[in-house]
Amino acid sequence: MSVDPRARSPGAHAHPHGVPGRVSSLSREHHAYGWATAITLGYAVVEALGGLWAGWRPLRCDAGHMFSDVLALVVAWIASGLALRPATDRHSFGLVRAEVLGSLLNGVLMLAVIAAIAVSAVERLRSPVLVDGFWTLLIAAAGLVVNVAVIALLTRTRQTLNARGALLHVVGDLLGSVAALAAGVLVLTTGWMAADPLLSVAIALLILVSTLKLLRHAVHVLLEGVPEWVDLEQLRADLRRHPGVQSVPECRAWVVGSGEAAVAARIEIAPDADWADVLDGLEQLLVTRYAIDRVMLQPVPAGRAPREH
Repeated sequence: MSVDPRARSPGAHAHPHGVPGRVSSLSREHHAYGWATAITLGYAVVEALGGLWAGWRPLRCDAGHMFSDVLALVVAWIASGLALRPATDRHSFGLVRAEVLGSLLNGVLMLAVIAAIAVSAVERLRSPVLVDGFWTLLIAAAGLVVNVAVIALLTRTRQTLNARGALLHVVGDLLGSVAALAAGVLVLTTGWMAADPLLSVAIALLILVSTLKLLRHAVHVLLEGVPEWVDLEQLRADLRRHPGVQSVPECRAWVVGSGEAAVAARIEIAPDADWADVLDGLEQLLVTRYAIDRVMLQPVPAGRAPREH
């Protein structure tokens, strides 16, 4: 809900557009991460106990992969919980960037998982291990069902950087299950033992591309980069063309949190313009055309504005 600018001082104007909706979405996401963690942890514990009881290494290894997913989901759950905290005098934007930090941490964790997959695959290529095709198929199928259930939960939330970080791990595990299914079929039909490590490397390379993209986006936000959906030159031009505006000496746009953007600008107004009317129009422009959540505009009297930059 927008605050009437006429009830405010004629200086900077903050626009709390979309905050209640964002909090509601974050709350749903927080619960989704909790349920996803519980499902994955439950299956991982069953696998680990079964592997220890049966003394079967492949089952324990798959449990290890599941526990890495649990860690990623816990990171996302904690990050979403922190992002729900309201703004304070110490953190005036709240802790919305906790989600970005969560995605960054999950990206780094995924790089470690990819490295482990690659090392394991090389070892298996150099020293082939006898693989039981039937049990490989059975474990992979069970893991696939769990991963699909978790992905169904997570894809109902906003696709924030935090969600992408968690999904990266779960989708990686799902692709690993698909690769294990394919490897199991190849082992059963052809006896080709190298199928499993080679498919593991192929999946790791696919995940690596998505991981690097996620890390790039997270770092862009942390460095206060311009929102990817905003053309800053076009935004400046639209502000300058607005009735009552003579120039825009300064304009900054940055990402506050995942999918939440802010704009701060100094606006030189025409001598006969009413700042309250100009502010209403500019705010509407930024919210509707550029999906800017937080608008902070400062009027500059005509003739006193510095050169635009």
